[in-house]
Amino acid sequence: MSDTGRQSLTDKATAALKPDSEKSTTEHIGDKFRGNVDSAQSTMQPQNDKSTTQRMGDAVSGNQNETQPSLTQKAKDALGFGGSNN
Repeated sequence: MSDTGRQSLTDKATAALKPDSEKSTTEHIGDKFRGNVDSAQSTMQPQNDKSTTQRMGDAVSGNQNETQPSLTQKAKDALGFGGSNN
């Protein structure tokens, strides 16, 4: 479940788990756009207004507005599924 206007955790996981080498250019652009929109939504929404699920999703996806890569990106890098997107 996701908060209104936010990307669902299922969508985030699906995009993150598909290797970059198997994505089309359109998919890369779409992932980047949706990620940027979701990150902006995360920034604008106060932490205390987020559901527990969304706070956990933000922690995993790196939407905490820090310059560190997300846990998902670290795992992809460790497994060799594409370069770092950060």
